[in-house]
Amino acid sequence: MMDNHYHLFIQTPEANLVEGMKWFQNTVTRRFNVRHREWGRLFGDRYKAVVVDGESPYYYETLWDYIHLNPGRAGLVDVNCGQSVLDYPWSSLTGGYALMPHERAKWLAAEQGLATMGVEDTAEGRKKMIDRLDKRVAEERERSGFVAVDADADKRGSHLGRGWYWGKQAFAEKLIKLGEGVLGQKRQARSYDASLERQAHGEQNALALLDEGLRLANLSADELAGHRCTEPRKVLLAGLLWKKTTMSQSWIAEHLGMKNAANVSRVIHRMDLSRMEKKVPETLWCFVSEKMKENEP
Repeated sequence: MMDNHYHLFIQTPEANLVEGMKWFQNTVTRRFNVRHREWGRLFGDRYKAVVVDGESPYYYETLWDYIHLNPGRAGLVDVNCGQSVLDYPWSSLTGGYALMPHERAKWLAAEQGLATMGVEDTAEGRKKMIDRLDKRVAEERERSGFVAVDADADKRGSHLGRGWYWGKQAFAEKLIKLGEGVLGQKRQARSYDASLERQAHGEQNALALLDEGLRLANLSADELAGHRCTEPRKVLLAGLLWKKTTMSQSWIAEHLGMKNAANVSRVIHRMDLSRMEKKVPETLWCFVSEKMKENEP
């Protein structure tokens, strides 16, 4: 638990994360408000959920490290001055993994976690685990716990910081396939649009449009940041993505090198298609024009 957020690494045998998190956050809020005589919301927004590939120990281990090294990255413990990750009290290391088995909460799967990390649930094994974490903080500090995306992963969606899953691309494809039945159903509520499965499906479509648009615009992903937000090719692609996909303006800004959602909003509302034709390659103009007309009455 940090000062403005928390991390939970949860394994559930049923597809009930939404119900579980609703109960958890509501219960914590009620108890906090009663204890401190406060009222209103305790958590600022909906939680972010990242689905983890459990078939590969790599993704389990890197997420485990990412969570427990958070106090080191934030400078809340200074290993180089004699402190340890165990000196941060609001952690499952101090409150669970480093304790004797009979002292731990029953819901904490510490034995499984220690086994996955390659150490025994003994005093020596637990010390070895803590020493490894302290060494990572001492050597890496601000980057401790961050990991390079696996070579086989889809870098556009598999990322602990901004992705929707943590695993190989085959894992993501499996999840999408499992959700196809739900995706094909008629939407019953506006909030359904925000589901991770629908976002993943929409993002695939958006990325396909973006890749083809960049090719026709003769732009590489590395070149995007070097062009102004008002560069005609970028403006045209931003308009296409906003009109024909479900991606947010923040997503468009990130993928087109336009810094922030405000820039995207500004250029989209000022865009005059009638004046764009002569400012971009003909192949790009034809592509965007055809896509804009698709599914229109």
